[in-house]
Amino acid sequence: MEFEVLADARSAEELSEALLQAGALAVSIEDAEPVSGDRPESVSVYAQAPGEFSGLWPVNRLRVLLAPHIYPDRLLAQACGAGQAGPTIVAMRRIGEADWVQASQSQFVPIRIGGLWIVPSWAEPPDPSALNLRLDPGMAFGTGSHPTTSLCLQWLQQNVRPGDRVLDYGCGSGILAIAAAKLGAGSVSGVDIDPLALQAASENSRRNGVQADYTDPASLDGCGLFGRFDIVVANILANPLIQLAPSLLRLLGQTGSIALAGLLAWQADELAAAYRRADPRLHLDVWGRDGDWVCVAGGRTVG
Repeated sequence: MEFEVLADARSAEELSEALLQAGALAVSIEDAEPVSGDRPESVSVYAQAPGEFSGLWPVNRLRVLLAPHIYPDRLLAQACGAGQAGPTIVAMRRIGEADWVQASQSQFVPIRIGGLWIVPSWAEPPDPSALNLRLDPGMAFGTGSHPTTSLCLQWLQQNVRPGDRVLDYGCGSGILAIAAAKLGAGSVSGVDIDPLALQAASENSRRNGVQADYTDPASLDGCGLFGRFDIVVANILANPLIQLAPSLLRLLGQTGSIALAGLLAWQADELAAAYRRADPRLHLDVWGRDGDWVCVAGGRTVG
């Protein structure tokens, strides 16, 4: 069962959390303003860190998914608290059984990015003679379909040299680390805060027959990796990338190159300034753009 309620920007996130605590299986928050001639598409907002929303919409539509035995009105009343007037349910529908694995797989098809094919593990490569990366993302981010991942893959194809030591910070499915290895990197490492991502990346590396080391950020200090990498690539979001500037630059070798993605065009100047403050020798520019998304890249000036 799924039902919908409307909430303003001040209450939407709090109500979402309360619904989940009351027993909802999932809650999504969407722009509830109608698309019109003056407003031809929904306005997107982006979370900058887990649990953090960068400003919700004036009117928000909450879609609430329930198990079959849960009554929507009772759950909503429980979430709002005794004696509290909650929002009105504006829509309700039954959700039929579906093969969600098949539905997910149908959305992930082989993608060509430059000279590289990203091929789902359950599909056949369109060109067996090409450079194919076999991937099963599992619960991790990174299939190549998102503009930020595509930009990073294109940058890697132009910048990885034989023998390079490459770090994929925020590795997700491992797609960038594995691509670097297939492009000739001498050693590859990946970092992620999500244990499921580290597991997916390790499995995908084995699937592709490449060697890569994956770890969580807390384990970096004991790995002797600082100043080691010729290339650091990080596809996350603007705010975490800004906060990580000192750490990522300590990992980068003195003559290394860095590529940063997961940011919107209007965030590029702020990010570049943060990295210049962390190291005045670092020069960053917008390397590529896909729609609203950009990849910022550069390196240290020598001397």
